[in-house]
Amino acid sequence: MSATAAEYQEEEDAVEEEAEDEEDQNMPIRIQKLEEFGITSGDIAKLATAGFHTVESIAFTPKKALLAIKGISEAKADKILAEATKLVPMSFTTATEFYQRRNEVIMIQTGSKELDKLLGGGIETGSITEIFGEFRTGKTQLCHTLAVICQLPTNMGGGEGKCLYIDTEGTFRPERLLSIAERYGLNGEEVLDNVAYARAHHTDHQKQLLISAAAMMAETRYSLLIVDSSTALYRTDFSGRGELSARQMHLAQFLRLLMRMADEFGVAVVITNQVVAQVDGAAMFNADPKKPIGGNIMAHASTTRLSLRKGRGDNRVCKIYDSPNLPEAECTFSIGEGGIDDAKD
Repeated sequence: MSATAAEYQEEEDAVEEEAEDEEDQNMPIRIQKLEEFGITSGDIAKLATAGFHTVESIAFTPKKALLAIKGISEAKADKILAEATKLVPMSFTTATEFYQRRNEVIMIQTGSKELDKLLGGGIETGSITEIFGEFRTGKTQLCHTLAVICQLPTNMGGGEGKCLYIDTEGTFRPERLLSIAERYGLNGEEVLDNVAYARAHHTDHQKQLLISAAAMMAETRYSLLIVDSSTALYRTDFSGRGELSARQMHLAQFLRLLMRMADEFGVAVVITNQVVAQVDGAAMFNADPKKPIGGNIMAHASTTRLSLRKGRGDNRVCKIYDSPNLPEAECTFSIGEGGIDDAKD
């Protein structure tokens, strides 16, 4: 090999190493790393069984949650938390640093340019986006479209990762993914292989699936987690005012798990929500007397809330209902064979 060829090879290897390091920085730290800091493999196995697969998941968890794990004493919990917080930056940072991190946030496009414009680029990763509306407003169709687009490279509006899809209403249709994949020129088989699907049958199962999802995300790169719908099972598993407190507590724990996964793995979390008709006095003065269910717990957990309603024909209207950075506005999009698209005249 000539000197020039050798230099070129060295340069190429260095670039590859740099890319790998960058990828490692973006991925959460595997829990096995704690073995280097004096935590036994037995204790790590107990933590993994309880659903903790990364160092971040431990750092973001209160001490009492660790004490609830069989075989973890107070002294062990203190040691584990102390080592985890050393590895995960959890202190103050400047607004400048945070602003730079915000600029690096990946946005997953929706398939409609108008909708992307409304959302400031698309669905934001690392946060929860709630989509609510009546039946036939396009919630599930938007979820199917995102499940395909998230697999595209970032320069094509995707998230370069797989999708996890939790279905509570039995509305997931893989054939829809195939027709959307065709629109983007993707291999249908590969698209289906990159979507991990599970049907949730009750609220405890729905919560348990998130623990399994965390284990999968620790192993491979996922860019999107969909729960369609997040509240349907709560309406049937808990009934009446007598169970309202228990329902809200269970829902809060489920949403807390979702928030932790968004923080831990940097995935975009998209949840759909049903609506309920308001029958109180305020409904008389409200043009649209329907409101999302879940109450304040759901409202505070979601970063961005989108309201969908029917338009003319295949058109639907999306309105920013609540967001920390987007103005209250709305746009029209359509639903077609290839998923979500720009509005038709």
